[in-house]
Amino acid sequence: MLQVTLQYGIIGPGAVGTTIAYELLRSLDRDQVHLFGKKAWKVPYRQRDIGEQSELQTQTLAHFDDTLDVLFIAVKTHQLDHVIEQMAHVIDDDTLIILAQNGHGQLEKIDHPHVYQAVVYISVQKTEDGVIHFRDRILQVQEDEFTSELAQHLADTRLELQLKNDIEVEIWYKLLVNQGINSVTAVGRQTAAILRVPEIRNLCRNLLEEGQRIAEAAGITLPETIVEDTMKIYAGYPDEMGTSMYYDITSGAPLEVDAIQGFIYRKGQELGLYTPYLETVYSILAAAENGKLNYK
Repeated sequence: MLQVTLQYGIIGPGAVGTTIAYELLRSLDRDQVHLFGKKAWKVPYRQRDIGEQSELQTQTLAHFDDTLDVLFIAVKTHQLDHVIEQMAHVIDDDTLIILAQNGHGQLEKIDHPHVYQAVVYISVQKTEDGVIHFRDRILQVQEDEFTSELAQHLADTRLELQLKNDIEVEIWYKLLVNQGINSVTAVGRQTAAILRVPEIRNLCRNLLEEGQRIAEAAGITLPETIVEDTMKIYAGYPDEMGTSMYYDITSGAPLEVDAIQGFIYRKGQELGLYTPYLETVYSILAAAENGKLNYK
């Protein structure tokens, strides 16, 4: 299925999509990598840790007339339906489609033989001045013969395509990571510096513990140490680093609350679990998403 020279497409010149494109462009020929956006423009990109800087050129899907071997979809969850309507002419049955999105429940929307949900660990920020990468370049996907071959193609890049035996476990792990830090930074409208507040750290812990109970009740086997492990991850975040939900709520953009907090909350309700911390945070964020609260 995969050729020696692959054509890669990335839909979504935001934080994650631009990082994927940048890392591919560092190691591959420029005509192999195509970053798609709503219009043709240049995205400034900076690696915060090592000072690398570049500008990435975007193009529109409508003006692309080739078939892609690998397509990364890195848009917000609420944008996926529109993307699906626009991408049919750039894929065929052999294309690998990788959803590089937060949350759960999006995979079922794409009727295709080779579509994968990736768990994304890329700490990056998009601002009016461009994209700033903080740490990590990891995509976790379900292991099979196709993703194994893709991992070989990406071996010379700095992207880490980690192959997993049970991606559902990894998706839930990341859901919990997002549930804590995304929730408090969005509700508190602060970057990771908000974790310096003891009460906020305690809230994060309570959210994680509730999420762990929901996952276990749903038959997902997570590490027993997931709460402590995740709190250690949070402790390593620089104060100035925000989350995707923090940037969305402070800019007035739509939130991915339905695919993250909402998914976990609804699963807990289905299982008859009492989760007061999650219910409170989800209710506040859902109200904000529906325009019932004025945060500005």
